[in-house]
Amino acid sequence: MDLDLKDRVALVAGSSRGIGKAIAAALLHEGCRVCISGRDPSIVRETANQLRSCFPESSLMESTGDFTCTGVIEAALDAIERRWSRFDIVVGNIGTGSGQPGYLRDESEWERLFNLNFFGNVRLAQAAIPRMKARGGSILFISSIVAVEATAAPLPYSAAKAALLNYAKNLSRLLAQLQIRVNCIAPGNILFPGGSWERHLENRRESVEHYIEQEVPLKRFGTPEEIAAFAAFVVSPRSSFATGSCFVIDGGQTRKL
Repeated sequence: MDLDLKDRVALVAGSSRGIGKAIAAALLHEGCRVCISGRDPSIVRETANQLRSCFPESSLMESTGDFTCTGVIEAALDAIERRWSRFDIVVGNIGTGSGQPGYLRDESEWERLFNLNFFGNVRLAQAAIPRMKARGGSILFISSIVAVEATAAPLPYSAAKAALLNYAKNLSRLLAQLQIRVNCIAPGNILFPGGSWERHLENRRESVEHYIEQEVPLKRFGTPEEIAAFAAFVVSPRSSFATGSCFVIDGGQTRKL
């Protein structure tokens, strides 16, 4: 299927590895022009070089910095507009699930995980929306299955991802008149180099494999590429009637309708 993404411009926030990197690659494959981003300059540069070996130099740029900061976001958007004179797609893949278990958590831990997983994405949207008003476009947030069902994930992380999902749904109603669509993807257990599941497998492989066997009907981890293929469709004109939706991609793990 032609997704009609050729020459559209996308910013993928948090795309130096894992799901974000795979989304950037999927969009490039569809003919998008893409700005990738991340905190670590060396990792962003390595990812950019890998992508440039597969896609035209003219279709790729990079931005380095903390994308929970409004100044960093605005600088990236300015650079995109200087180079390509527009942008059409924003993917918010900002956040981390690394946190402390249990119910007695310091306020600083709640603030840290909300800033990373919720407020960073809100700042990204608020910076992008005024620049998208004239043309419309698509905003996609990467949430998590922890937003829709009780899991063993840290409470502040789960609450932040649930807040992001609610924000996206309500934002979609406010932006519909501007022809800006807003959606979420809620991935399940995604395995990739440097990710949390790789660390869990290294530390307690038997219990993790048992968990996947028991909890995931497909009995395996998902891959970043599986999330990315769906993400490319969701942000494309081919899904033009989809807004305010949360697409759960988890191998059947969640039980709620």
